[in-house]
Amino acid sequence: MKKKKENEQERAVDVIDFHKREYYLNRECTWLKFNQRVLRESLSKENPLLERLRFIAITCSNLDEFFMIRVAGLKHLLESGIDHHDISGLTPRGQMEAVSCLAHNQIHDIDRCLRLILAELKGEGIHFISPTDLTRQQELWLTEFFEREIYPIVTPMAVDPSHPFPFLASKSLNLAVHLKRHEEEDIRLAILPVPSAILGRLIKLPDTLHFLYLEDVLSYFASRFFTGYEILETTPFRITRDADLDIREDVDDLLTEVEKSLEKRRKGAAVRLEIAKSTSAETRQILQKELELEDGDIYTIQGPLGAAFFSSFANIEGFDHLRYKPFIPRPSIELAARKAPDIWKAIREGDILLHHPFESFHTVEQFIHTAAYDDNVLAIKQTLYRVSSKSPIIAALAAAARNGKQVTVLMEVKARFDEENNILMARLLEEAGCHVIYGILGLKTHSKITMVIRREEDGIRRYCHLATGNYNGSTAKIYTDVGLLTCDNEIGMDGSRFFNFLSGFSDPPVWNKLIVAPLNLRETIMAEIDQEIRHAQNGEKAYIAAKMNSLLDRFLIAKLYEASAAGVKIDLIVRGICVLRPGIKGVSENIHVRSIVGRFLEHSRILYFRNGGKDDVFISSADWMPRNLNNRVELMIPVAGKAHKRRLRAILNTYIKDNKKAYLMRSDGSYVRASCRKGSTPVAAQNFLMETAIKGEVLGQK
Repeated sequence: MKKKKENEQERAVDVIDFHKREYYLNRECTWLKFNQRVLRESLSKENPLLERLRFIAITCSNLDEFFMIRVAGLKHLLESGIDHHDISGLTPRGQMEAVSCLAHNQIHDIDRCLRLILAELKGEGIHFISPTDLTRQQELWLTEFFEREIYPIVTPMAVDPSHPFPFLASKSLNLAVHLKRHEEEDIRLAILPVPSAILGRLIKLPDTLHFLYLEDVLSYFASRFFTGYEILETTPFRITRDADLDIREDVDDLLTEVEKSLEKRRKGAAVRLEIAKSTSAETRQILQKELELEDGDIYTIQGPLGAAFFSSFANIEGFDHLRYKPFIPRPSIELAARKAPDIWKAIREGDILLHHPFESFHTVEQFIHTAAYDDNVLAIKQTLYRVSSKSPIIAALAAAARNGKQVTVLMEVKARFDEENNILMARLLEEAGCHVIYGILGLKTHSKITMVIRREEDGIRRYCHLATGNYNGSTAKIYTDVGLLTCDNEIGMDGSRFFNFLSGFSDPPVWNKLIVAPLNLRETIMAEIDQEIRHAQNGEKAYIAAKMNSLLDRFLIAKLYEASAAGVKIDLIVRGICVLRPGIKGVSENIHVRSIVGRFLEHSRILYFRNGGKDDVFISSADWMPRNLNNRVELMIPVAGKAHKRRLRAILNTYIKDNKKAYLMRSDGSYVRASCRKGSTPVAAQNFLMETAIKGEVLGQK
């Protein structure tokens, strides 16, 4: 009877079309819903007040990038006239309408949240005021400040037949000024650029905690720029431009091509116009016409435009009680337990798993620094995707080259919004004597690997660091990531093949352990899911847990649906984009999706497959998106040690148990915050991981 039921279940799975469009959500809408979850953190009283303000700033910064890349891409699709449908079946026009509706609502919510927080800041003595609120003495100070600091910098730009509408940089803040001569009827338009990049967005009054927006000050003194004219209206506006790069790969000098494309980015077409709520219909119409925008591209804002600047304001001195209690990452717990005389002996004793930011990224920096000055180290090879401009890793690599070591760095100069910094870093490394390469034609290199080749008594040994996150010490303090230090010989051999594959003319090698996109990463994940399906069909316990940033790949989602329909239990922890729909009867009833939004940005990718109790565990640089699996060089690393498997499984379980910061996804794509039921233990995963690190405990080892 049991066998008959299993056969019926297998036949039912066989006839389901898991690729039906109604089983999928729109990518852009799911991203906007993620950004809404970020914004919701600004309303959580569990977060300190200035951190809540920072969440608003992050929301606004995220939106800027979304419009510069994703909305710009939709506009290109519309202009092309291509009959394209997304994974959920929406046309470009349908996507644009859905995005516009959600984005306009989100802007309204940002305004509302910001008003609430600024009102609470008043209770802490922090006031954002208008020039019209000043006392006589304060007004005299501001006048003198304007004349000394602002007036010499700003150049007004007339708009008339002899002065065409000026090009205004993306994300720059400007004032539209309507004016006329007293004896004339004609109304004229001029533009005043707000020099916030130079002076900052806020002006603090002396001996107070009163702040003025720079655009309000410029508006207040606008008549100083237009002698003989009557000012009728001054209104701030902000333009967001297309920033997607179209880089030709078939060129002799990729760096030069990227630099040319960066110049084009600065002059990209407008995709969004933000205007103050007080803006007149006439000004709105003029700006809309000059920028060639549709009605839906115009966003009316009641508060300050471009509120991302509040992220730096949240660091205001003297208000530590309104921020998170400082957390100092602990040195590597596993490394400290080895008590080895040097890092090489510590790694030879066994692999070391690192969990950032709970454990310090300094361990990784020190690994590379030590290699740079070790006389026994012959060569260092590393991939760099995003790196800090003041990175000690760059300094160590340069020092290694000057010390006579062979240093090979794959610098990904196409890392979006880091292109300029990466070009600068590449040239610094070249000047120091490093061999800098730029990857494979048509692919971005997103993998995270460092290999140190060292001469030892028993011969040459390769030490590797492989990770889910970038070699960036700044973001490593606020992103959660996992890394592995190992001298496993088979991984070392794979590392050599990997760098040869990137830097020379070499057919794809046969790998011992590393799984590489676009060669075999998707296929390996598919095989792991198929393995769980077979276990379920045999009546065994089958389980998958996977943590990632984004889930978009149709083929992997269809395979997860197949697994769910076969009886495999699946827990997904997906921070942002997720077009999979959980809870569909007969399709995804066994899939649960949650998103964690907290103090740190969830960035680690961890995969667990039960495999009949053998536990297949991986860490990876890749999200489950077509671009990562098809168009990027990515790595997935099998974790071999039982202790490390337990630790990573425990990390996943901690996120799955989160009932304080987790959001649970419903089948319609909406999210509801997880609740701590009466009698249950409250669990905030990131807080728990911080507490565990502070105690010096290793998760999963008890």
